Formats: sequence, structure tokens, C-alpha cells
Amino acid sequence: MEKSEYSVLKIYASSTDKIGMKLLYEYIVELAKEQGLAGATVYRGMMGFGQSSNKISSSRFWELTEKLPVMIELMDRTAVLEAFFQAIEPDLQQMQKGCLVSMEPVRIMLMKPGKR
Repeated sequence: MEKSEYSVLKIYASSTDKIGMKLLYEYIVELAKEQGLAGATVYRGMMGFGQSSNKISSSRFWELTEKLPVMIELMDRTAVLEAFFQAIEPDLQQMQKGCLVSMEPVRIMLMKPGKR
């Protein structure tokens, strides 16, 4: 199978996961921006669980702390995302909590930068 020129890298984790003292999703997005990746978005889930979860996490207005699922989505050329993942993999491996990382090929239909 031929590799797609562009891909999407998805990191599934928890909103409370950290790399050092920084929230994981902030760390990843800031690093992606510094390294010039095409784009990054963080989605917060309303409900979810992972392989190491003892319970289902959900968004309820009466809970003081919200440990919710997040998905960090990064879009760029496949080679750029592979290099980015290799750079962050040691940090992800060192995290106390678990995560899931996937990469899928995408077909870009429009990539139009806006005016600054």
C-alpha cells in the first residue's frame, strides 16, 4: 500500500495527564507549533474510558474535578508527523498514565491559509 502524502496523528489521553508540570495536551500543541506543524486541535470528550480505567469518566456539573477524555489531533505531511511522534514518544512512554496514539492517511481537499 502506498503511503499517503498527508496524515492525521491522534493522541487519546485524559485532560489531567501531564508531561512534567505541564498538561499533556498543552505540551503537545505548543511543541507542534514550535516545530512548525500544519495544525493541531484538542477535543474534550463528554464521556469515555481507556484500558487502564477503573470507571467511566463523564462530564457532570456537580463534579469539582473534571477528568475527561481528550483527543489531540495533529495534521501535516506523513513524514513530518512520523518525525514528531518519534520526538514525543519517549515523553509519552514516561507518563504515569496510559494513552493511545494512532496515525491515519488523509486526503486534503482544501488547505487555504487565511490572511494575517
